[in-house]
Amino acid sequence: MDNLARLLKESWVLVEDRRDQLASHFYARLFVTDPTLRTLFPVQMSVQRERLLEAIVAATGSVGDPERFDEFLRSLGRDHRKFHVRPEHYTALGAALLHALRTFGGDQWTVEYDQAWTEAYAAMAERMQAGAAADDNPPYWNAEVLGHERRGTDIAVITCRPLLDPLPYRAGQYVSVEAPRHRPRLWRTYSIANAPREDNVLEFHVRVLGAGWVSGALVRQVQPGDLLRLAAPMGSMTLDPTSTRDVVCVAAGVGLAPIKALVEELSRGNRTRWVHVFVGGRTREDLYGLPELNRIAARHPWLSVVPCCSDDLGFDGEQGDVSDVLARYGPWKGHDCFVAGSTTMVRSALRVLAEHEVPAESIRYDTFGTV
Repeated sequence: MDNLARLLKESWVLVEDRRDQLASHFYARLFVTDPTLRTLFPVQMSVQRERLLEAIVAATGSVGDPERFDEFLRSLGRDHRKFHVRPEHYTALGAALLHALRTFGGDQWTVEYDQAWTEAYAAMAERMQAGAAADDNPPYWNAEVLGHERRGTDIAVITCRPLLDPLPYRAGQYVSVEAPRHRPRLWRTYSIANAPREDNVLEFHVRVLGAGWVSGALVRQVQPGDLLRLAAPMGSMTLDPTSTRDVVCVAAGVGLAPIKALVEELSRGNRTRWVHVFVGGRTREDLYGLPELNRIAARHPWLSVVPCCSDDLGFDGEQGDVSDVLARYGPWKGHDCFVAGSTTMVRSALRVLAEHEVPAESIRYDTFGTV
């Protein structure tokens, strides 16, 4: 497995600089081979190409960790049921992927690289199909939008409820969301911003940046009464029910969503664990969820909330990037750590936690934005 992981990483370096062209070539080859597959994908393919590359990078990065590799791909298989992917589609997908890799690998592409990707894709497809076959849930849930509240210029808090079966998930997980009325066949992942509730209501925090095909529709167009589609829950940024360690959470922007869900989960039964939440933004407007966090903290003395702003000198609180503020507190060794926000923020926070000698197995994180 170590040699396989090495070959995958070495060969990916050959094509990484042209990853966008590789993705375009992959889909062109796929649709020429089987034109019927085009109906499974959105008209606008830019987001889909990005998702393909994220999945490849995530899968190849986890090959050296068999448990993580298996968990990720089984979840991905369950998630892909929303596209109505059938077992025979995996053969066409694998052939198109290998053709794209060989094309962009050029003269440096070796037989060893080809064999490594063939073996890796076979393992990926097997686990994805096993995950899909073992899932008794529907391919997706239809959910009615109950509430839509704008928070500032670019953020909306949306609540919805599945119409039939409740959606089974754990606090800290995320789902793919489609707005079929506004952006059919186009899906984007969002963290669920609340712990599971008896009334089955789900909350999402959505921020639109630029055009933002799905996020733009959710923030600017979706209204109460509209229907959304929600795919199977994914993600492992969840609480260990057996842990008694104190907790530190770091959030920026809409990365607050899974952190809020984790705090809600802890509020239902925690009596012994101190929980520290650091929430950051450029200005106080970015701290859209701070009032609710403060209300939870007022009810639970074990919870402390530290807000900070990096570009708001008039803010009456900590100044600086949230990772820098995190570094001024601590020590964090011996804590369970959860981090959610932009890729840049997450990387900075992970460096701080490493400097505090927090072991990797005690850290869970999600990135919001380009990976």
